[in-house]
Amino acid sequence: MKLVSFKYNSTQKESCGILLENTTILDLEIQPDFKILNTLNDENKKHLFEFKDLSIDEISLLSPILYPKSLRDAYAFRQHVEAGRKSRGLAMIPEYDQFPVFYYGNHHAIGGPGEVQIQKDQSVKLDYELEIAAIIGKKGKNIPVNEADDYIMGYTIMNDLSARALQKEEMKLSLGPAKGKDFLTTLGPYILTKDELNDKCISSSDGDRYDLNMRAYLNGKLLSEDNFKNITWTFAQIISRISNGTEIYPGDVIGSGTCATGCLLELNQTNSTDTWLKDGDEIKLEVDRMGSLVNTIKFI
Repeated sequence: MKLVSFKYNSTQKESCGILLENTTILDLEIQPDFKILNTLNDENKKHLFEFKDLSIDEISLLSPILYPKSLRDAYAFRQHVEAGRKSRGLAMIPEYDQFPVFYYGNHHAIGGPGEVQIQKDQSVKLDYELEIAAIIGKKGKNIPVNEADDYIMGYTIMNDLSARALQKEEMKLSLGPAKGKDFLTTLGPYILTKDELNDKCISSSDGDRYDLNMRAYLNGKLLSEDNFKNITWTFAQIISRISNGTEIYPGDVIGSGTCATGCLLELNQTNSTDTWLKDGDEIKLEVDRMGSLVNTIKFI
């Protein structure tokens, strides 16, 4: 299923439901609520709901999960990390291969498709990051790797918008990204439930990977290209690490981290360029089966 949150174009009223064939919405006619969307994922309970058919032309999509319980972002694509370090004349850090790392983002600064407003300080060297996010569907703690994929109810595209000028300054303090990352993360266009990807799944002892192409376009020009199967640390490994001594909850969002070539910072470092997002730019992130997350940048 493709689970969506949206607002009516005519009234701005918000609702949620299921997207069919990218043209029709099965509208629940209730306020967006992840608990409801998570319940829809249970075939034994879907009959409890009533739907109204709605044309997608009548609505605008929002982030499929408006209020995550938490937002974490990992560093799971080795190629991205390696390229960045190599361009700065640094060897690959050996600790990368010992355990998956992550940081907390701002789960109250979530956007969806459409125009996004960026304030002056965050607009300096503004960047996109092409990522996939796993949406947690059930509570757990101390989860072994071989069980961790069962805690994922679906996936969506994630753009971890980044203010590189701010990030560069604060990273000198060795605490991790803060103001450079806390202003906006966009998700969408929908949550694709995990069962829709069974034919693309590549299972192994360290968790599931998926053969899904990932691309990013800036004003229609292809800039970034990778595949979800190239992820180094699987979501199962990341979830196992996160849940060590800590509860995870339904509605937690966990980003993969940037894929190879998946941001302007890496591309600039590799190609000796100085390209950043500008006012009016359109950035489109695209993943097979997951659709396209399209945002237009507006500086304010």
